[in-house]
Amino acid sequence: MAETKKQTYKKAGKTIKILGIGLNSTSISEVLRKIEKRIRDNQKTFIVTPNPEFLVFGQQNPWFKEILNSADISLPDGVGLVWAGRILGRPLKGRVTGADLTVGLLELAVKNRWQVGVVGARRGMVEERRRQVEILRQKYPGLKILALEDTPGWQKERLEIVFACQGMGEQEKWIVKHLPTSGSLVFLGAGGSLDFLSGFARRAPLVIRLIGFEWFWRLIHQPCRWRRQLALLKFVWLVLTEKFFGI
Repeated sequence: MAETKKQTYKKAGKTIKILGIGLNSTSISEVLRKIEKRIRDNQKTFIVTPNPEFLVFGQQNPWFKEILNSADISLPDGVGLVWAGRILGRPLKGRVTGADLTVGLLELAVKNRWQVGVVGARRGMVEERRRQVEILRQKYPGLKILALEDTPGWQKERLEIVFACQGMGEQEKWIVKHLPTSGSLVFLGAGGSLDFLSGFARRAPLVIRLIGFEWFWRLIHQPCRWRRQLALLKFVWLVLTEKFFGI
């Protein structure tokens, strides 16, 4: 039954494959409507937001590629994926970033009085993690939010949305482990999205995001990310290889 529902969503949203990984060609408004409906219908939903680094990691680690392709909703978070879609003749409607989706889901949670869980935020540091949850409660008055590490027996709670923030790979493994056995509905691999909302990190100005240079903004503000940016070069090579030789 779950598999049938997943296929129905992906047909409705149109699935584009890049480097063997399916991505939904959709918009932020469309995907928020879909998620809200799935919550009202009590459907469990696994959401991933791949960027080029995810796709490169997936080529190197088949287990991760399999997890990404098992998601109910897979959203292209990265201008590089939009570029790749055009190059390969499989255009995507556009980016749907994890940061924008997180904001939209929190607003829906406040409006609908949903309960939200957060796990793995703020580099695993207990005090920073708790501070982040408090900031989110202040920013979204009325938000019902639980820090799952501090909530014994959270698996028995009915949480409409769970944000897993352990970072690429770890958060998706955690979701695959806990989604089937918990009472919660929507699980999103959110990465550092909550950091932008809580002020622990600065997001690029809108104009930088619109021209597709958010990755460069983050590199300037976090020079330690330079090794991760090498994955972009690998991604370009893989896309061109698929374009001209197939993979």
